Amino acid sequence: MSSQKGNVSRSRSQKHQNSFAFKNNKYGATVQVQKANSKTHEGLCQHCKGVLEWKVKYNKYKTLTQPKKCVKCSQRTVKDAYHIICKPCSLQLEICCKCGKKEDIVIPVNPQEYQEEEDDEQKKKGSGRRGKKDLDDLDSDDDDLSDIGDDDKGEDFASDSDPKKT
Repeated sequence: MSSQKGNVSRSRSQKHQNSFAFKNNKYGATVQVQKANSKTHEGLCQHCKGVLEWKVKYNKYKTLTQPKKCVKCSQRTVKDAYHIICKPCSLQLEICCKCGKKEDIVIPVNPQEYQEEEDDEQKKKGSGRRGKKDLDDLDSDDDDLSDIGDDDKGEDFASDSDPKKT
C-alpha cells in the first residue's frame, strides 16, 4: 500500500489517465464562456494572469454581475471578476489589479481604451434622459389640453343641472 510507512515506490502505474484534454467549449460555447475565452487579462502580474487563465481554461471563471468596490478609491468601479483594484488606481499606483502587489505587470492597462469605455457608458446613460427642450414642449402641450378640457366640463355640467329637461 502506498500509505505504509517507508513505502516510497509504487509497483503499478496511475489508474486513471486522461487520454484527452478538457475543452470548455466542447458542446457549444455559451455566451459567458465565449466572453471569458476572448477576454484579455490586462493589469495583472504573471502569477495572477496564470490563475485567471487556468480558471477560464477549466470553466471555473465566473463573471461579475455588478461592479465591485475598489480597495484604494472605495468606489464601485471594479468591473472584472476576481479583481480588487480598479484600472485607474492600478495605472496610477502601478500595481496588480488582482493581488495589489507592486510587481511587473505582464499586459499593461491601455489608458486610451479605458477612457473610451467610460465615454461610451456616459453616452448610454445620457441618451435615456429627456433634454430640457423636450420637457418644455411637453409642458406647453399639457397647458393647451387642460384649457380645452375645462371648457368642455363647464358645458356638460350646465346641461345636467338644467331643470327643464327632467
